[in-house]
Amino acid sequence: MTTTFDEAHRVGELRAAEGRARELFAAIGAAGLIRAGVSEDQLSTEIFALAAERFGVAEHWHKRLVRAGPNTVATFYDETVDRTLGADDIAFVDLGPVFDGWEADFGATWVLGADPMKLRLRADLEEVWRELRDLYLADDAMTGAGLYAAAQGSAERRGWIFGGKIAGHLVGEFPHSAFPGGREEGVIFPANTTRLRDEDAGGRGRYWILEVHLVEPGGTFGGFCERLLLAD
Repeated sequence: MTTTFDEAHRVGELRAAEGRARELFAAIGAAGLIRAGVSEDQLSTEIFALAAERFGVAEHWHKRLVRAGPNTVATFYDETVDRTLGADDIAFVDLGPVFDGWEADFGATWVLGADPMKLRLRADLEEVWRELRDLYLADDAMTGAGLYAAAQGSAERRGWIFGGKIAGHLVGEFPHSAFPGGREEGVIFPANTTRLRDEDAGGRGRYWILEVHLVEPGGTFGGFCERLLLAD
């Protein structure tokens, strides 16, 4: 049995949550938190405090992720050793704050210093994300496997490796893990051959976070960005 959901309302709430996440990330940058000499663990603690004090975030639906230098090559699922940011470093932050019962998921990369390759990778993150977003919007039949393959190709054309084991996942009312369907239907990766636009078994529209994780071919550093996969 399926239920009819107010999808316009759901999309509006998800957009609102993403908007607040963007504001949070802007505040992280404006506060100068991403800096040389701070450890990843300390930076995570400072970001948690800022999110709580200025944005009222009491809960994050996934672990807070702060990665710098060689740790930026690791995926979300990998364990890393705490590292201190250097003066010519690259770092990314991946947060899943919950706003008024709705999940956001946002990630961004910072470059400390002026290393041209790191700056190019950061710029390419945005280009790849937009390219994949446009492919998804243009193809109603796009599957998780198809979008993941497109992510690999887009990265490789720019001289990078696509470092993610997945290229995104579902997002929604907290917790979206309670929605019907197995893991294979809920992430963007090679095993998901379902159409991303299909409703779930309960009749709920499925909305996605698109992740881009690019890695330098030598495996020395990477970068990450993610946001809600909807038209502007």
